[in-house]
Amino acid sequence: MRTTTLIGLLLIINLCASYAQDGQSVHKNDKQRRMLKRRRRVSSNKQQLIKPSPIPVPDSNVQLFSSDDTIVHILQSITGVREQAPSYNILPVKKGHCTVNGMVMYHKAVWSPKPCVTCMCSDGNAICDETVCSVLTCPVTVVPEGECCPVCSDIVLNSFSVDTRLEFSGDSPEPNDPSDVNLMKSLRTQEEMDELLRIEEEERQEEEKRIEAKEQQKRKKKEETKRQNEKKRRKEIEAEELATRLEEERRKANEEEELKLEEEMKKREEIRQKEEEDRREEEVERLARERKQREREEREREDEDDEEEDDENYILRGDTFRVPSRSSPRRTQIHHPALPAGCFISEITVSCSNAKLTGIPPISDPDVKSLDLLGNFITSIPKGAFNGMPNLERIDLSKNKIMSTGIDIEAFKSMRNLKRLYLDGNLLVQIPTELPSTLEELKMNENKLGGLEKNSLQDLKNLVTLELEGNHLNEGNVSPLAFKPLEHLSYLRLGRNTFRTIPQGLPASIEELHLENNEIEEISETSFNHTTRLNTVVLRHNKIDEARIAPLAWILHENLESIDLSYNKLVHVPSYLPKSLLHLVLVGNEIERIPGYVFAHMSPGLEYLYLSFNKLDNDGMDPISFHGAYHSLREIFLDYNELKSVPVGLEDMKDLHILRLNNNKIRSVSPNCICSSEDERDSNIEYLHLENNYINTREISPYAFSCIRSYSSVILKPQKVK
Repeated sequence: MRTTTLIGLLLIINLCASYAQDGQSVHKNDKQRRMLKRRRRVSSNKQQLIKPSPIPVPDSNVQLFSSDDTIVHILQSITGVREQAPSYNILPVKKGHCTVNGMVMYHKAVWSPKPCVTCMCSDGNAICDETVCSVLTCPVTVVPEGECCPVCSDIVLNSFSVDTRLEFSGDSPEPNDPSDVNLMKSLRTQEEMDELLRIEEEERQEEEKRIEAKEQQKRKKKEETKRQNEKKRRKEIEAEELATRLEEERRKANEEEELKLEEEMKKREEIRQKEEEDRREEEVERLARERKQREREEREREDEDDEEEDDENYILRGDTFRVPSRSSPRRTQIHHPALPAGCFISEITVSCSNAKLTGIPPISDPDVKSLDLLGNFITSIPKGAFNGMPNLERIDLSKNKIMSTGIDIEAFKSMRNLKRLYLDGNLLVQIPTELPSTLEELKMNENKLGGLEKNSLQDLKNLVTLELEGNHLNEGNVSPLAFKPLEHLSYLRLGRNTFRTIPQGLPASIEELHLENNEIEEISETSFNHTTRLNTVVLRHNKIDEARIAPLAWILHENLESIDLSYNKLVHVPSYLPKSLLHLVLVGNEIERIPGYVFAHMSPGLEYLYLSFNKLDNDGMDPISFHGAYHSLREIFLDYNELKSVPVGLEDMKDLHILRLNNNKIRSVSPNCICSSEDERDSNIEYLHLENNYINTREISPYAFSCIRSYSSVILKPQKVK
């Protein structure tokens, strides 16, 4: 009976050990350690009768299991096994899985590769442990079924039962008992394992803290770098915005300066045109006065003849009383008809401007010579519309709604004295037919003219001025014979059309030609062959470059004095300019150089040179650039270029009146660049512009402008900031 009890107790103990091994694969490492302590406490009681086997002291390099580590650790209990531990190829197929002999084990899976060895898969790592069996010295050992450790025979079991009773009775063994040494050694080993686990845990925590600190430092450094980059980017954006703003302001200033310059030139042109018109009007009035004077003299002669005839008749009849002479002054009273609302009459002019008229007003007055119908809603001109005013010399029908189909073929046929006809700003697609041959000035700007046929201007041999700007004319729809009937044409405006070349067939009488705002790309040798009287050519806002100007295009002209090539594609001052040229305008190109001797062949010499808004620098100019023009130049515009100093050679231009060097990159003014030290004569300069450069006015020599009569002529402020 006693033997049976002991065997049952042994089975219970073995079952507890098996349960501890199964819990080892399920619970965490702290539970494993508690089960190991429990087994060792039981084993220590057995070893009171059995010679204990020495347990090796754990090495400090032995790696212990940590749930956070990714390295396979073997518990200390397996290091004492004499048999070589099985080798497993652990290659995680998936995060958290293990591979054993070609089989995939999931997280927390438990298996036993051999008796007394239990393995568990934890986060992709295989952790194996072997059950520690006590070394038995008894002569007969028995391995119970389902167990891995042997047990002693009945004698050992009896001894073990006594020891067990002592344990349960609470009696402790003697201090000098040899088994106590083995137990204390085992306990010290377990404590060292716990200490190693604690130290490793602390080291792991410290490593985590260090990693966290490094990560935090990296994050801070990254954030600091990001802030610095953002700050740098903001500064770059601010600098770009500032540069853009400055560039926009400079561009606006340039545009304003260009507009001012264009307005100034336009005003000069308008003044010149007005003077020309006044001159023409004076000429016309002079001719009219002379004609009236001739008519009055003829009437007086007729009256004298009538008086002599009456006197003769009187003498022959022998009447007593003399009839009053017909030569006595006669007073006639002029009766003007009633005018439509919005119209008024002044001497010989009827004005109906902006009177909201839809047709020609029925006015009957032979004394009216000028009719102004500008800015109305007139759509047609019927036959006989001007029969009541047969002596009209000027008709202004600008800014109406007149169409070509609305003009009767005989609308102007009866007008024998008409000299000026203005049809600007209407809807005309062709020149009206049957215009009177007395016409001297015809304006049809801003219409929809689609071409000029051979007979479009027939019978207008007295035409002096023809303006056809702002239409749809080009070299393809303008016949070379269209201008042939115009024997006296001297002023022709064809701007704001689509010409790509100079129109052919220009009359030989032409003196002034305007072709601005077209698409002209070249000037051929035959462009001005027959225009020997040509004086002014305006070609601004086209697409001309110096390579497309033929050498013999105009160099032999003896009357061509003014050329405007502004806003084209020139990169240097063109060669082969007319020898008679006095006025050259090259504003708004891309000119970088003034070739040497380009003005040398001119006679009497160039007087006005405008080179504003180009790309001239000091390398593109030298003394020979102005050779042939030193004695003649009166005005030079070099503003808005890239000059870094005052160009050489200007001190020798003694007839210079205006010099513009503003808005360049000039930083200093040398003493001899304006006033020559060898010539003590005063300069004729009236305006010298040097503002908006980089000049330090305090460093200018007191002798730099000594030859200029008045210092008020020198404009130095403001200057740009360096």
